[in-house]
Amino acid sequence: MSLAGSLEALLGDGAVVGGFLLSAAIVLVLTPLAAWVAPWIGALDVPTDRPRVHSSPVPRTGGVAIIVGVVIPAAIFVQPEGPYLGILIGTLCVALLGLVDDVRGIHPGVKILGVAAFALIPVVGYDVTIDHVTIPLIGTFDFGDGAYVLTVLWIVVLATLVNLIDGMDALAAGIVAIGAFTIGLLGASFGRMEGAALAMIVCGATLAFVPHNYHPAKTFMGDTGALALGFLLAGIAVEGVAKTAATIALAGPLLVMTVPILDTAFVVLKRLKYRRVPWEPDHNHFYHRFLRIGFSQRRTVAYLHLWAALLAAFAILVRFVPPRPLGIWDLGNTLLVSAAGLLVAGASVWMIYTLEILKARHLRVFGFRRFAEETEAEREEAMERVLEAEPRLH
Repeated sequence: MSLAGSLEALLGDGAVVGGFLLSAAIVLVLTPLAAWVAPWIGALDVPTDRPRVHSSPVPRTGGVAIIVGVVIPAAIFVQPEGPYLGILIGTLCVALLGLVDDVRGIHPGVKILGVAAFALIPVVGYDVTIDHVTIPLIGTFDFGDGAYVLTVLWIVVLATLVNLIDGMDALAAGIVAIGAFTIGLLGASFGRMEGAALAMIVCGATLAFVPHNYHPAKTFMGDTGALALGFLLAGIAVEGVAKTAATIALAGPLLVMTVPILDTAFVVLKRLKYRRVPWEPDHNHFYHRFLRIGFSQRRTVAYLHLWAALLAAFAILVRFVPPRPLGIWDLGNTLLVSAAGLLVAGASVWMIYTLEILKARHLRVFGFRRFAEETEAEREEAMERVLEAEPRLH
């Protein structure tokens, strides 16, 4: 299906439009109520317990409104059964796990195990699995029984990624909205309208949450929202996109989540380098680094959203302008996709350079000695001073 046809299918589908509007309305109305309840149940995000970028207690119960804003429209417009019912049941269980963490606190390892256990509901109970992957010029690989392990891992990773990126006002909500819209459009292009409708419901809920969460945030989504949204997005990506023969089926969701993937990979590797526990919080996320070089919170979020949107647009381009339509190479499509890929890669490298992830020694290796006057030891020492200092970004 063409891009125009896919957009027409989305806008012409009553479940998509109705679900999107109802989810947005519910979240807009319920979020202030959820925030009002937070102090009474002990769900305030206090900036003294670990590194934060805010200076006063903020309710972290916005995720409750988001989940209600997803489940009710899904029940009315999608009327889920089979795989999507399993995905929603698992999402509700993960949301409850996140709510317990927001109120009482749970060890990160326990949360990961809990998400993995609840992932078994859709994966084993309802056969929501990544069965195969198609690689151009090589062929299709069937994962067999390994599909269950791979899919559980995919769900756990995506839930964790969204949770970890949720450290700055409106950042996670915006990235999930971009991802949900992209997956919804891809799903519609494959004729999977049930998944597209559910994805657009998620998009509506997260977009409606942004006004409450935009800096300075009135409320956070907490683990209730972040873990559950990551879980839900992962499930929709599998059932609504990945279970097709198209090459972009798995690459699309991966491109959509590239920013959280890179952020988490960099942070974890950095913590391991300095022999810290991987889940120990610090000031090394992309948004922390933007703040340190002088960006405001709003500008930081705008840059990261733009980066995520650029990657999502590339995923959409590859879907609708494939280099090998019907298995035959198309020179025009190939040149267009290659040019777009270079643009996206260049923008990503610029982001990494701006964030000072490229070190002096990296520049020297490539012969850019005049940009590498500061020694690696000096840069690392400066970074360590920031990490060990009392948080000042609150």
